Amino acid sequence: MLLSVFSRPLAPRLPTCRQTLALYFSKRSLATPAEPHDLADDSSSKKPRKSTTPLRRSASASLPIRTNPTPTRSSIQTVFTLCTAERYLLSRLRGAPALPPHAQKFHESWWIPRWGKDGKEGEIFVFGNGSFVCWGLEEDEAHRFGVEVIGRVPGFEVAPLKVPETEELEFVVDPTELRPAYHEKITRLQGDLIILGQAPPLNEITPPPTSTLPPTLFPPETLFARYALSQALSRSTALSALEVALDEYLSSMALLPHSLAKTGKPGMGRTALVKKLGELMKFRQGLNLNRENFSDVPDFYWTEPELEKYFISVSDALDVSIRTDSVNDKITYAAEAQSVLRQLLTEASTYPSFSFGTIFKFLFPQTSSHSMELVIIALIAVEVVIALIRDGPELWEIFTGRPVSHNERPEAHAERV
Repeated sequence: MLLSVFSRPLAPRLPTCRQTLALYFSKRSLATPAEPHDLADDSSSKKPRKSTTPLRRSASASLPIRTNPTPTRSSIQTVFTLCTAERYLLSRLRGAPALPPHAQKFHESWWIPRWGKDGKEGEIFVFGNGSFVCWGLEEDEAHRFGVEVIGRVPGFEVAPLKVPETEELEFVVDPTELRPAYHEKITRLQGDLIILGQAPPLNEITPPPTSTLPPTLFPPETLFARYALSQALSRSTALSALEVALDEYLSSMALLPHSLAKTGKPGMGRTALVKKLGELMKFRQGLNLNRENFSDVPDFYWTEPELEKYFISVSDALDVSIRTDSVNDKITYAAEAQSVLRQLLTEASTYPSFSFGTIFKFLFPQTSSHSMELVIIALIAVEVVIALIRDGPELWEIFTGRPVSHNERPEAHAERV
């Protein structure tokens, strides 16, 4: 199994914001069937299908290794990735009683060299993006680690997911397996199978001596390769969680155009609309602005091109870049729709409580904010004219210094008499 994913210009006679929003939604692809039950689709149907991903299409490249095992090749095992939250606070794992004593911080992850029951042990990398990668553990054991270790550390999970997201690959250990046409025995991703072969050459990183490492289940010389592959897998799984959350968000907004078309109202209050704006900003931030932003290669690989190749090979095989662009396009479209919603909120907040605008809007509910602005300008002009008629002579005397004659001010003469 590969992948289980998935200002308005001030111009006369402009249409009202409600009309604009209804028209906008009617022309875009977000418009959905009128019946709400049509929205209750399985979210998995919105994810990329296994048969369309590069990894599945290139699966034939791993068939020679699968069907013709060498004497030094291990059995085919599972690399299982589980995403349970938006992010983890890795610092809280330090000293956690549920962790084995040999667990340790390893660059941007926590590394557990051995975990599980006798005969079912595996290696685990826990990353800050809310995912952990299990080498050699089956799915049920990976879920058990999430419950017995991750779930028992207070405050470790930030924004836990309702349904965890998963990825699954397979790997073998074979230090003698040759890479076709290159006659290399290095660790690599071939088709849809990871081959843990010989250690890749490193530039600036000095691997720790084997004697200082805790007992491991897999060759210690491929530790950094497993880390790079695991980080790419964890990023893909975290992206899957974001894709599902965004699809749920778009579904929650899908009936908005129908409500506007039928009632002239968005069907939700001001507070709910503001919350929707906040959710959209959160998606954009999670995709592009956080430290784990799905777009850039981590700094760790800048000086290690061989490890970067591992990271990029898995990322490309799982369409991380393409999926990131797709999510960005959805967010951009949703942001365009939300700009119309912001215009609607501006219209709703134009009339302060207990003001002439409130009374006028109550008496004439179909009046747009633009018409309301023109009425207010006209009232201000009338008030200025009245003030000039009433106080004009006094202002003339103040600015010119010339006294006004009795003929000019009969009321003033009458006052002196």
